Formats: sequence, C-alpha cells, structure tokens
Amino acid sequence: MKRNPLPANQYRAAAWVEPESSDRQEADLDEGSEDVRRLRPLTVLEHLSEASQPLTLAQLAGMMRVPKSTLMRLLRAMEVQGYVLYMPADRGFVTGNQSTTLALRLLRGSNIRRECRAVLRTLVRKLGETCNLTVPDAGRVLYVERIETTAPLRMHLEPGTWVPMHCTASGKLFLASMSLLDQRSVLAHLQLTKNAPRTIVAPKELEAELARIAKRGVGIDNEEFVRGMVAVAVPVRGDDNKLVAAVACHAPTARRSLDELLEGIPEMKRAAEEIRLILFSNGT
Repeated sequence: MKRNPLPANQYRAAAWVEPESSDRQEADLDEGSEDVRRLRPLTVLEHLSEASQPLTLAQLAGMMRVPKSTLMRLLRAMEVQGYVLYMPADRGFVTGNQSTTLALRLLRGSNIRRECRAVLRTLVRKLGETCNLTVPDAGRVLYVERIETTAPLRMHLEPGTWVPMHCTASGKLFLASMSLLDQRSVLAHLQLTKNAPRTIVAPKELEAELARIAKRGVGIDNEEFVRGMVAVAVPVRGDDNKLVAAVACHAPTARRSLDELLEGIPEMKRAAEEIRLILFSNGT
C-alpha cells in the first residue's frame, strides 16, 4: 500500500519516545576514539545524504554500529538545531534545512562553486536559457547552483530550493538511474502530486516513463512540473560511473519547444563532463 508522507516543507517534529527496556540496558560502549565519537554528527549527515529515502533510527544505528539510545540523543539534538528532519509517515530521518544551508555556504566559499558557476554561465550563453546543477536529496531534488537567463520570461528559483522528483527532468533522471527495486521503494514513499495537467501520477505509467529515460540517458519534463515550462537534464557521474548530480536546462514553451531544447543536449553533456572533472579531480 502506497503511503503519502507530508510535503517536504511541512515535516513535523519527531514524536520522540523513550527507548524500550532492552535499549535502556545497552551500554554506551566506547566504539572508538574520542575523535570518532565527535565525528558522529558528520557520519549521520553522510548516511542521510547518500540515502535515496528516509533512514530509520534502527537503520542508522546499524550502519554506525552505535546503540540506539545513544544515537537517539544525538538525533534529537541535531533535529532541534535543524540539521535533520523527522518524517512521521516513514518514521525516518532526512537532512534538514540547516544542513543544506551549511553545504551551500561551503560551496559558495570554495573554488568548486565558482568553477561550476563558470561552466553553467558559459552553457547559458550558448543555450540562451536558465541552467542548473542539481543533486538528489532523500526523495527530493536540490538546486545546488543556478544561472538565470537574461530573457525577461523565466522561472526564478534560488539555490537551496527543493523540487519534486517525479515531475522534474533531474528528478526523473535520478529515479531512472536506480535499480528497479530501489526505484519502486522510493516511489512508494513519494507523494505523486499533480503539479500540472501533464504530471504523471499513475505509478505504472511513471515506471514506463522512467524506463524510457534510462534507455535514452536524458531526463525530460514536458510541462509536468509547471504548465508552460519544459526542461531536460543530463547526468554528472562519479569515478565509479554512479550518477551523483545533473545539469538541467529549462525554458518557457512560449520561447522554446521541448524538441528545440533537446537540440542543446550535446552542449549540456560537455558541461556535465567539465563539472565532473571539477568535482572529482585532485581527490575531491
């Protein structure tokens, strides 16, 4: 049965409960050095950022090999500060707004951010439309960087904005890159809202669309997120060939058709390769 979690911007605070008696009896043993324990918050964020769906307390405790009671205290503190969010419908955790803000600040203060923006700026000059660098984030798409077109008709979104996966070019590309088992697991937890008349909300129809995207290797949004707006996305892959980000371009249909936007795919792929080299060169 499909579950419908709350929208990304309406997560409630975690309904914290006391650990079961067996958990109370767990000794908070020293699993490593003091330095390792101090790095646990970063380890939590690393696991959450790599997960395709919310992680439960038990799952995180197993991954980190720490008692649930110990991890619960840490997660409670991180939630209060906004670094994690608890999703009641899934009884799991995702990264919070403060984590995203921190990540974007680090990028903006680094050469990586400036170099990525330079690549996107060149791409915008060539295509004439807004271009973005996006990443998957716990069942959502996060805009990491963005260069706007100078044309007067455009959709404005700030870096740090989340958008749905099921109806955006980047999001569908991320979903299509997953194994069928992972893809169905993620879709089962997504709220397939109808954002525009062409939004695909039937799970079987969406699976068929994702299969076409996987074969083509290009994400497509044909007025599915916003009426009158089309978009395409190409993958940015890591050294292990795993899809880690996407370069996307969108345009209003009043100025550019989807077929016309697809003509820019070769330039977008060259930009994606440049960004791959920026992100993964020199051990980054």
